[in-house]
Amino acid sequence: MIALGKKQTLIVERTTEHGAYLKADFSEADHVLLPKNQLAGEAEGDSVEVFVYKDSEDRPIATKQIPALELGGFAVLPVVQVNKVGAFLDWGLPKNLFLPYREQTRAVQEGDEVLVGLYEDKSSRLCATMRVYDYLRTDSPYKTDDRVNGVVYEVSQNFGAFVAVDNCYSALIPKADLSYPLRSGQLVEARVARVLPDGKLTLSIREKAHVQMDADARLILSSLKGAGGFLPFNDKSDAEEIRARFCLSKAAFKRAIGHLYRERLITIGEDGIRLTEEA
Repeated sequence: MIALGKKQTLIVERTTEHGAYLKADFSEADHVLLPKNQLAGEAEGDSVEVFVYKDSEDRPIATKQIPALELGGFAVLPVVQVNKVGAFLDWGLPKNLFLPYREQTRAVQEGDEVLVGLYEDKSSRLCATMRVYDYLRTDSPYKTDDRVNGVVYEVSQNFGAFVAVDNCYSALIPKADLSYPLRSGQLVEARVARVLPDGKLTLSIREKAHVQMDADARLILSSLKGAGGFLPFNDKSDAEEIRARFCLSKAAFKRAIGHLYRERLITIGEDGIRLTEEA
């Protein structure tokens, strides 16, 4: 069976002035045209690897050009055009890939790069979607403390940053762990903090607490020196104010100032923290 949106090996049934007509096997009635300009001497009975999609007239057509993704897959693609019906993405074929407005999780602009999946709509057309959460895989080979790379495909004020690890595995950087702002489309390197029972990954862009604490303490110490030795923050300060000032969670901030206090580099008062003479 000829599969739309898939890379596949088909057999040349016959050649004409227009190109070669391909079949999955000779017992099937369905065939698809491989245009003449893509032929390289293939004859009847030869096998050829192609990708099948629909041309500008909505007819199935074969090509030896293999695009960046196939049906059910994911890729980061550049936006080459935006108009009133949606956006068009360069996926490596002459006909750009359509990204409907309803499948966008944010407004995209020409020049953006977006993570998308490929699906077949109700009219049997190949389209892109940025709504990839439900399609990402949960069978990654990664374990706790592995380093991974991924792309942020959505940022939620409530949950954090959703990441596609290796462009295919489902992961989340929780809001509490976002030590600096992330944006959709941004590439990140992170540590696997936890593998959930359902196979999804929880990531951290921070090191383990005992390692990260030293870096956080140095950050606060530098901020104190830059502010003349005093900052109006302590362990009772509002978590959002701490995050806005230091890009740290309240828990990380408390660990860091506790460390500085034990090292006698700061004092902690009701009004804030101060450098000691030893600092």
